[in-house]
Amino acid sequence: MQMMLEQFRKQIVEIGIQLKEYKLISLTGGNVSGRDEETGLIAITPSGMEYEKLKPEDVVIVNIDGDIIEGNRKPSSDLITHLQIYKARKDINGIIHTHSTYASCFAVLNESIPVVSTTMANEVGGEVPVAKYAPVASEELGISIIENIGDQKAVLLQNHGVFTFGKDPHHALVAAVMLEDASKVYYLAKAIGEPIRLPEEEIKRANDLFKNVYGQR
Repeated sequence: MQMMLEQFRKQIVEIGIQLKEYKLISLTGGNVSGRDEETGLIAITPSGMEYEKLKPEDVVIVNIDGDIIEGNRKPSSDLITHLQIYKARKDINGIIHTHSTYASCFAVLNESIPVVSTTMANEVGGEVPVAKYAPVASEELGISIIENIGDQKAVLLQNHGVFTFGKDPHHALVAAVMLEDASKVYYLAKAIGEPIRLPEEEIKRANDLFKNVYGQR
């Protein structure tokens, strides 16, 4: 019997491994999900399993209501939050949650991360706000995140970590990597002096360039 959304599940596993390679997560922390645009089904990493040992069949397939359609594993404990975001934002089809070090520093300070580099403007797209504290896996957490999702591709979670988003799981990964790099630069720059924020028009210019010019077309 052929496994449902096999290639999509493989992609979720590969992204989980990349999160470890980019040092955005430790041990079994964090999670990855993606929504298949054709079926509307959601693939999400299982709870508490090491990414290097994951197989495509370990990735759980659920519908938008959270019913398990295929998979023998328990889905991520953050499933409810992923589902709330997918329900609220039809343009989001990839979500990543991490506790990446530098971005999380600002989450525990309850301090948003401004755009001080074109690198952050490229894929993250704007200042990253802090969603007010709510217990993990609670409906309140999802509501708080949704209230803070604008055009940028990331939200900090007060006293917790980071959620990044994209039109697919790969773009959510790029946002997570770029956010952490930008957070590190901002953190170190603040230790030296006062970082200069990019003007809004330059943020839009850099983001447009990254979306429409950068890379192969």
